[in-house]
Amino acid sequence: MVGPISLDRDLRSLRYIPQSGESEEDIRLTRHPRHSSGRPEKFDPVKTVRQAMQPSSMPAPIATYAGIGRSNSGCSCLPPDTNGDVGPNHYIQAVNVSFTILDKNGNTLLGPTTYNSLFSLMGATPCGLNQNQGDPVVFYDHMADRWVISDFAFPSFPGASFYQCIAVSKTSDPVAGGWWLYAVQVDPANPSYLGDYPKFGLWPDAYYFTVNLFSNSSTFNGFRVFALDRNSMINGGPANTVAFSVDATNAGDTYSLVPATFRTGNSPPAGRDQFLLSVDSPSSGGVTLTQVHAWKFHVDFVNPANSTFGVGLNHQPNAQITVNGFVDAFTNSTSNLVPQPGTSAKLDALGDKIMYPLVYQNLGGTESLWADQTIMLNYPNGPTAIRWYQFDVTGGNFPGTPVQEQDWTNGGDGLFRWMPSIAVDAQGNAVISYSASSSSVFASIRYAGRLTGDPLHNLSQGEAVMVNGGGSQTSSSGRWGDYSMTGVDPADGMTFWNTHEYYTATSSSTWATRIGKFRFAQPLTLSSGVSRKIHGDAGTFDISLPGIECRTGDYSIVLTFSNNVVSGNAAVTGGVGTVSGPPVFSGDTMTINLTGVADVQTLTVTLSNVTDTFGQTLPDTGMTMSVLIGDTNGNGTVNAADVAQTKAQLGQTVTGSNFRTDVNANGTINAVDAALVKQNAGDGLP
Repeated sequence: MVGPISLDRDLRSLRYIPQSGESEEDIRLTRHPRHSSGRPEKFDPVKTVRQAMQPSSMPAPIATYAGIGRSNSGCSCLPPDTNGDVGPNHYIQAVNVSFTILDKNGNTLLGPTTYNSLFSLMGATPCGLNQNQGDPVVFYDHMADRWVISDFAFPSFPGASFYQCIAVSKTSDPVAGGWWLYAVQVDPANPSYLGDYPKFGLWPDAYYFTVNLFSNSSTFNGFRVFALDRNSMINGGPANTVAFSVDATNAGDTYSLVPATFRTGNSPPAGRDQFLLSVDSPSSGGVTLTQVHAWKFHVDFVNPANSTFGVGLNHQPNAQITVNGFVDAFTNSTSNLVPQPGTSAKLDALGDKIMYPLVYQNLGGTESLWADQTIMLNYPNGPTAIRWYQFDVTGGNFPGTPVQEQDWTNGGDGLFRWMPSIAVDAQGNAVISYSASSSSVFASIRYAGRLTGDPLHNLSQGEAVMVNGGGSQTSSSGRWGDYSMTGVDPADGMTFWNTHEYYTATSSSTWATRIGKFRFAQPLTLSSGVSRKIHGDAGTFDISLPGIECRTGDYSIVLTFSNNVVSGNAAVTGGVGTVSGPPVFSGDTMTINLTGVADVQTLTVTLSNVTDTFGQTLPDTGMTMSVLIGDTNGNGTVNAADVAQTKAQLGQTVTGSNFRTDVNANGTINAVDAALVKQNAGDGLP
């Protein structure tokens, strides 16, 4: 390993060092050699429909922004290997062989610039010799408020010098805050092994990553897993790399392990080992598979000899999880399966692996892994579909079967779906973004999802379109992807950000990328002492606000939303006196000020056009809320029974305008409320 090397300059001042040597990637490295014949498979025709078979409740994009395209990427690469992530103030997008940094309104702050430029201080390693080759990964470390950017570098393949280049930001500012630079040799014992298709996982104790080992384009040599000392690297210390290799014989038909990434929910329990998953990629197409392979990686940076990966000296999986049967998305001759309009050229489905990322979430002590892959239905005719899983790993134990799984086809509409990436928000709502295409529909960027309370085994919210494709890719290589990325905004834990590839017009290789964001609308939450959520469609809801006192006076109704709100209307009726001015917005609250409210009064609050900071109108607006002041027993009226209940619970003599309810909204009426009344009202209560 080389590093850390300190990069203290603003990235905008770096000398631009262009990429050299990489062109179209005509051969994709696979577990078993599977070179395309150059002729597409003769599939049976599948009639597609443009209208989804399953109704959709998925939210539309809040906004989309143009990402890097081939014309400004700095290379002639195909495919772009689109990746990216979101932080509190930035979005970083990465492609082969460059990256760009945007603010969260889509304004470019840096780039695109190359990894050659970023890693130019790395000296005599390929990272510092302008030999960066791509396969990028970028992610935000929310636990440390840092960024990580990585790609691989080598002078030639086959060759004898292969490195993973890793940059860790010194601050939360990826543009001007400085970086620590590292270069990790893939396999010092086997310097001729390329570490292909690197995939990272964020975990409290380490940055984990995996690679597939190849000595040439047709020889798979196994896979290798790494743990880098996260706590050291974020402070500019050594990476203290711990790594294990599994050779091709012991790997069997599996490769492309994906380590888990923690992003939302509670942190993994202290000492929890890292999880990794994979599926088989047999030498023949059409094989029905029924297992997901599962590993644990335990790292000890103090005593590296105590680190373990898998079971035994050959590092076999810790568990085999039984899943519904599936067929990998390739045939005996090709993985170019996805049809497009107006061309016989088909796109690579990349259907031989678990896709990136593998998501870990801990909600209330229930630990889950969320994963997805591309499979083929009706072999060899298709279409391809998205297979997704939720696995319960509570207590650090792998299950025998999934909590839920599904082959997502949007009700069987005939579209080919592939290249998925999965994410889960802070409430446990899950989404998958992917590409979708057919012989009559240009490859588009789409996404589907489910709410945490939806029935299991279904993306019940349906499908939405991030951006429609405008053309087909006519390159005979078929390369598409090789991955995309969906992540969750750490600023609110709810907004999903996605980046992926598409075409604006038909061409051989003039790809474009898009960055988009969306989220599930959150129900309104009332404050003023109430934390009750309003669910469902627009309508009338009777809600008791115990924080409003039953006496003539001036009051405020405060509505607290799940996200920051900036505008909206509120009408209050029911003999309330006077609404003093328009609603006042502050962060996630709307305050409605009232003067001259009567002693016993039902207030009706009607909301409309409440929008958040992204300009999204919340679907829960348009509802009315009836608020009955002083209804202690919740029977819909204020009468002598409420007065008697208040008197009994307060132990006070209460009459007329002195009548009060649960002032502090803790669910009971007692002496504490009486004290608050005496303090606030000043109207003679004992």
